[in-house]
Amino acid sequence: MRIYQEKDYNAMSRRAASIIAAQVVSKPDCVLGLATGSSPVGTYQQLIKWYEQGDLSFREVRSVNLDEYYGLAPDHDQSYRYFMQANLFDHVDIRPENTNVPDGLAKDPAAEGARYEKLVEGLGYADLQLLGMGRNGHIGFNEPCGEFPVATHLVDLAESTIEANARFFASADDVPRQALSMGIGTIMRARKILVVVSGADKAEAVAKAVFGPVTPEVPASILQLHPDVTLVADEAAMSKAAEVGKA
Repeated sequence: MRIYQEKDYNAMSRRAASIIAAQVVSKPDCVLGLATGSSPVGTYQQLIKWYEQGDLSFREVRSVNLDEYYGLAPDHDQSYRYFMQANLFDHVDIRPENTNVPDGLAKDPAAEGARYEKLVEGLGYADLQLLGMGRNGHIGFNEPCGEFPVATHLVDLAESTIEANARFFASADDVPRQALSMGIGTIMRARKILVVVSGADKAEAVAKAVFGPVTPEVPASILQLHPDVTLVADEAAMSKAAEVGKA
């Protein structure tokens, strides 16, 4: 695992964006696995800036998103399809038909999980998968549990995740209790994985994921077993990892 410790969120975002841009330039028709939440917003802003300057094109890129809240329509302002449109897709030249997000309104979530899994497999899985990391070490919406989920599936969200995401909704009661998420097996099939983490509230999760044992109780710890992972984090997120690393 390569680790870049950056001074702050902006520096973290620029570093992560440069890694994604390099992937797009080297393989214009690459498959990008994309993430939502506050962590990648600055990364997407930097990519948009480079597109506007004429330095980068997403014309041939295909994308697959990690997850979607179950029960939210694509035009709901807290859905992850809406997030991607607002924070990246509407501002670059990626073709709409090349963007993929799980269907949060699917009547049969198991069938939707199987459909999405087949879609990702048909694309050859992600050339580069972007991830954030939850306070409890979740990646995608794969919460701490007794085993690593393999394929795209319906997840019951942990209370800590609901509380962390409540700031985006009118109240915690409005946060969906379930989500469709790529499984750990799907994520691990990506050729490269890029993890972005910011903030002191993620420091313990980073320390456990990077230096702790590989366990489904810390889903991100599985990344220790992937051959090509880059972690980009700010100083606050790395604070406890540095302490553990010296121990």
